[in-house]
Amino acid sequence: MQPEGKIVVASQHYPPDPSTTAAIMAEIACRLASEHEVVVLSGSPGALPASQTGADKPHVVTIRNRMGGKAALVRRGLSELLFVLRIFVALLRRLRRGDVVLTVTAPFMLPYAVAAAARFKGARSALIMHDLFPDVLVMAGLLKPRALVTGVMRAANSLMFRALDAVITIGRDAEAPLLGYAGMTRNKIRFIPNWATLVPATRPVTSDNPFRKDLAARFIVGLSGNLGFTHDPEIVFEAARLLENEADIHFLLSGWGIGFERLKQLQADANLPNVSFVGRVEDAELEAFLTAADLWIIPYRKDVAGVSVPSRFYNLLAVGRPVVLVSEPEAEAALTVVENGLGWVVTPGRADQLAAAIRAASKSCDGALAERAVKAASKFDRSVAMNAYAALIEELMRNPSLREQR
Repeated sequence: MQPEGKIVVASQHYPPDPSTTAAIMAEIACRLASEHEVVVLSGSPGALPASQTGADKPHVVTIRNRMGGKAALVRRGLSELLFVLRIFVALLRRLRRGDVVLTVTAPFMLPYAVAAAARFKGARSALIMHDLFPDVLVMAGLLKPRALVTGVMRAANSLMFRALDAVITIGRDAEAPLLGYAGMTRNKIRFIPNWATLVPATRPVTSDNPFRKDLAARFIVGLSGNLGFTHDPEIVFEAARLLENEADIHFLLSGWGIGFERLKQLQADANLPNVSFVGRVEDAELEAFLTAADLWIIPYRKDVAGVSVPSRFYNLLAVGRPVVLVSEPEAEAALTVVENGLGWVVTPGRADQLAAAIRAASKSCDGALAERAVKAASKFDRSVAMNAYAALIEELMRNPSLREQR
């Protein structure tokens, strides 16, 4: 007999939104809907893909949401606040005792509303922590560590973590900063890493690849995805500048976000011959694009450990490509790179180290690296992650007092 109660998924990003967060939340919601009633409160209007509609799929309710531009921070903040308030009201209307609500850290105010509504209605709540605020904003230089706003957010976090029944981390490095909050206990933390969306298999580099065929260089260095406040576009560009006279090495860049706008600005000023940009790559072309490069860069700013994990990382491994990760060695992706021999980890802010790693990669003869990458990617399996989410939700539905357990 299935336990009573439904599951409510609250997420600003959900299909048809093309973001990684939307895809992750949809995967989880659809898996849970195979066993329970699932309602999704979505901030992404539009028609769902056919694969996500039907009797055994989540019921999606669109919450009015006006997304501001990335650069319009004040307008975006106000829009996100209104969205969070609407989610809070919707939760108060829909939640019942025995329900479970699952949410994510985008926008950063959303988990506070979810935890409060769940506690008020006698429901249980779980947070998937993709980014830890205000730490992300401090790392990006948008907040000072001892600023009043930073202190207020940390105090609010302590209350939120006390109210939450579970916090899902996607990196092992997140546990230490979480346990620094008074409201957090180790029994609430569940480590469920993200997964590769591409089938892990070695893909050879081919000269007729549509993204590669017009490039004369022998060795292609790729950068893909969203570059937000946690990333460092300057280190990539400075590494390209340092390698400008090495004709065998070329940088192929595709993505979006404030970091990519900065990269385009830098290239417009310098016009480096070894840098090319590609428009945002759709899912149907993702595999071809990822196999176009010989090496991939993930460029973080300093102090990323425990704050953010690159979701794109697992697909890079799935196609059998080495990576150069710019981050502290204790960060989750860096641990995975070192433990499995998947590439290079360089110090944030050191463009000379990044250039040296790229040069070393271009001369590397490690033929087994691709196989190691694919083997590592196979550990990050969708079905394993989905079963872990299902088990956690089942535990929350059956036990109303998880937060009190040790």
